[in-house]
Amino acid sequence: MSAEPRAAGPYRYTEQHTRPETVRVSEVAGTTFEHVYEVDSRLMQRHVLQQTFPNWDTLRIMRSRHDHLDWMHRHFAGSVVAGSEILAEIDAE
Repeated sequence: MSAEPRAAGPYRYTEQHTRPETVRVSEVAGTTFEHVYEVDSRLMQRHVLQQTFPNWDTLRIMRSRHDHLDWMHRHFAGSVVAGSEILAEIDAE
């Protein structure tokens, strides 16, 4: 299996639906692909229907997240506050 499956190549069901080993990063989250962090799906199964989709789609979503956030900011945000600013404000209290 290649390190980063891509949609442009031939579609091999087994390759695309066999997820890489999850590396735990906390009690409730893990990472599969580089920069892809996911909440442990066992914590969400009761309230959220879990969907299975191919690895290339996970990577497509991850790669387009900045475009999506930029669009949301342009259309709906009066201002954008960095998380680090919020954390600094909380630490200062």
